[in-house]
Amino acid sequence: MNQTLLTFPKGGVHPPESKELTEHLPVEPLPLPEEVEILLHQHFGAPCKSLVKKKDEIMEGDLLGEVEAGLGASIHASVSGKVKNVGTSAHPISVSAPSVTIQTDPVAKPREYSPGDWKALSKDEILGRIKSAGIVGIGGAGFPTHVKLAPPPEAKVDTLILNGAECEPYLTCDHRLMLEHPEQVVEGAKIILSVLGIDECHIGIEANKADAIEAMAKAARDASSNGTRIRVDALKVKYPQGSEKQLIQSITGRRVPGFGLPFDVGVIVQNVGTARAIYEAVVLNKPLYEKVITVSGRGIQRPANLLVRIGTRLSDIVSYLGGTKPDLAKVVMGGPMMGFAIPTLDVPVTKTTSGVLFLTEDEIDTKPHSNCIRCGWCLEACPMGLAPNEIGIYVEAGRAEDTAQFGVFECFECGCCAFVCPAKRPLVQFIRLAKMKAKK
Repeated sequence: MNQTLLTFPKGGVHPPESKELTEHLPVEPLPLPEEVEILLHQHFGAPCKSLVKKKDEIMEGDLLGEVEAGLGASIHASVSGKVKNVGTSAHPISVSAPSVTIQTDPVAKPREYSPGDWKALSKDEILGRIKSAGIVGIGGAGFPTHVKLAPPPEAKVDTLILNGAECEPYLTCDHRLMLEHPEQVVEGAKIILSVLGIDECHIGIEANKADAIEAMAKAARDASSNGTRIRVDALKVKYPQGSEKQLIQSITGRRVPGFGLPFDVGVIVQNVGTARAIYEAVVLNKPLYEKVITVSGRGIQRPANLLVRIGTRLSDIVSYLGGTKPDLAKVVMGGPMMGFAIPTLDVPVTKTTSGVLFLTEDEIDTKPHSNCIRCGWCLEACPMGLAPNEIGIYVEAGRAEDTAQFGVFECFECGCCAFVCPAKRPLVQFIRLAKMKAKK
């Protein structure tokens, strides 16, 4: 690879990648579970209100819930069958959330989708399909995509960036998606460009995915025409390269101001998985009810990249992959840097689940933390130029509400500070606690 590798100038770390466990494994569809537990809160905003009731017969792709007012995204049935329960279920982040449990009909035929010509659709019709399909940012916080693609009129957006960095260790679902469906990802990019009324797209991919860079570059070349410019930018392997603000700075050199948004500097960022979901929503009229996730770590019998239906419980995934190993120490939803440890396998997959990691004692550090030794490593590692050490000290002193001066609300909880800390201080947890108490 002869081209210059792009990166952001401040901070960042190089954790062990551990992608060799799954990067070579093609995506395989997980057989339908006996039942799914579909959370009605899988997005940034208010939970959906259920549109079904117990014993209703529903089909794959049917609308299950929608938000009555405010920000949100619709939820659809991921299987055909009968509604077993409308109640509350465990949520991987929010502890619990309203849900719909569906007992799968094992003989129901899968729903079929036929492609149509999206170029004949107006901007409002395209946004309508994206909204109706319940598309959210599936690589991050689950922000509703139809809202993100309608920036305020005063925003002078001129650039789309597709995020294919996948900088989190272990995770390879975006890698496989770009390798196996590059044309669909790029077609999704063209749809987004059409909605935004712009013609320039950059696809950022870390250099450790050379095969994906090659596949996406070919698809981008084939799709660039009539003034549309789509190009792949190879990125230096450095965490958190895939963070929105760092990615923008790496590719465009523009710096998003504190508390600002990407459109403030003329950029819209979408994950490559979201672009593919947009393709399916607009071209196939298919709602978002299944996604690719990585199941990895040395505590699972068989690591894999799986296409799973939303609402599938982790226990069903574990059973399919042969169970866990005796030295399993921790289960994490998401990546090891920004994911959340979970206490049970009775948690369902959501639209924003990127992976599930089964980690052994050798893969995690369980040593107790000690006092800050003022080494300054966290200051050097923080890509936002914040003071994580001071935030932690203030939280321990009972002064969490005074941490705004150290930039606590600009922190996006990437975990670089905790990764480099020689005292093993739980700095991300301190920061989350500081935010919570300061907001109160």
